[in-house]
Amino acid sequence: MDLGYFTRKMALDINRENPAKVAIKEESGREWSYECLHRTSNSYANKLKDLGVQKGDRIGILLYNCLEYFALYFAAAKIGAIAVRLNFRLTSSEFEYALNDSGTKILCFHSELAPRIESIRKNTGVERYICLAGRTGPIPVWAQSWSLLENGGEDEISTDSIRLSDPVMLMYTSGTTGRPKGAIWTHETTFWFSVMQALKWNFKGKEIGMTTGPLYHVGAMEDIALPILMMGGTVIITESKGFEITRILSVIEKEYVTDCFLFPFMIYEMLNLANLGDYKFINLKTIYTGGDPLMPWALEKLKENFPHIGIVQVYGLTEGTPIAACLDSEDALKKGKTVGKPLPLTEIQIIDQNRVPLPTGEIGEIAIKSPAVSAGYWRKPEATKETFTGGWCRTGDLGVLDEEGYLSIAGRKKDMIRSGGENVYAAEIEDVLYRLEGVKEVSIIGVPDPKYIEAVCAVIVKKEGSTFTEEEVIEHCKKYLASYKKPRKIIFTEELPRTPSGKVQKFMLREQYS
Repeated sequence: MDLGYFTRKMALDINRENPAKVAIKEESGREWSYECLHRTSNSYANKLKDLGVQKGDRIGILLYNCLEYFALYFAAAKIGAIAVRLNFRLTSSEFEYALNDSGTKILCFHSELAPRIESIRKNTGVERYICLAGRTGPIPVWAQSWSLLENGGEDEISTDSIRLSDPVMLMYTSGTTGRPKGAIWTHETTFWFSVMQALKWNFKGKEIGMTTGPLYHVGAMEDIALPILMMGGTVIITESKGFEITRILSVIEKEYVTDCFLFPFMIYEMLNLANLGDYKFINLKTIYTGGDPLMPWALEKLKENFPHIGIVQVYGLTEGTPIAACLDSEDALKKGKTVGKPLPLTEIQIIDQNRVPLPTGEIGEIAIKSPAVSAGYWRKPEATKETFTGGWCRTGDLGVLDEEGYLSIAGRKKDMIRSGGENVYAAEIEDVLYRLEGVKEVSIIGVPDPKYIEAVCAVIVKKEGSTFTEEEVIEHCKKYLASYKKPRKIIFTEELPRTPSGKVQKFMLREQYS
């Protein structure tokens, strides 16, 4: 089933029962029914065809979270174009790289982002710019107004020429270890990933799901949101800028949200609120979280304060199935240090450097196989060959499977520190340091050392008012860790660099402190 047929089927089936059923709704209250979403995407699709967009052409989407994002993405899918979903936090030079690497033909963007695009226009092959007016910033003279797309007509689009294996989207990896690569998502990848989630969590169309991340990221659209739409539920879209945890929590209560995705750093901020007890979340059934493992202390506090809410921890990556494994709420107490078991239709192996599966209990690289594994990297055959083999994706993450099939994360391959001849895994030390009173955030990296080759370095963000010292950090670690694992360098900082999905960008910390 191609994504264009999928969106048309949603609109027709749901409208037979409830023509006014809300499909997507902005935090501000602006909303579209399923019928409106379908007709708007038709309008965009017809106009894109009028502008000469053909099957396989790349359409850049550089928008803040909004209803139009969904309509434009579905419009591209309906005509067989490939959506290039761009990170609005990028710099001009990073936009230039992504636009040229993808060969984007038309770029649709929010007016506030115009200054970062104007300076690189002559350095890209983009043929046409279409601008959606935001709250600030005029539409530049070199771009056309979004009203151009709105006048495309609502005639149905034939999707007969689209194959399941055709690309529908390029998602540039978050770059936690280096230069981004465009992971290819096909119509089939997208459809099956929604099916896998709907099967796992038994979505029935009564859900009100809330996405808290930016829609260009799979953690905001493909995770939870698309499967809820597929089953006829409603998706709430939060604003892209000005994140405040209290605002997010108020939306959950105001919109009667039943399912939401909160990244770990959001959960940590929530649990650090002085008035946490004021929130009841009566309708909220499930919190999904991922990006980094949720620290045990946070899981314990969530269970203590909100025993009626299920906490589902998920693990995956953009190119290797965004949710490949999950830890169900009922397993949290006995398997709280794992990320759970594979999703339906998903296999997980632990392999060595020669791609040979390792025995149960041994640490190695995590490999994933599912219908939602990426088709490869855009125009990067060598990187594709290195990462994807026989339907399997090498994740670059280290993990271990126990006797019952639960997966534990030991860190990224580059997150392993080789100090004094011993392997040290960052995740273990981070877990210990989060137990130190006053630690808000922490990231463990390896830095060059003349004696040990590589030394453990702890980069710590303190909670407001905390005054603990480097010596206290070391003494705390000595209680729980072997001597060779304790940090030999302590750095206090105001914040950690993160990707939009909440992952700490350790390569930036290594560059800064090595």
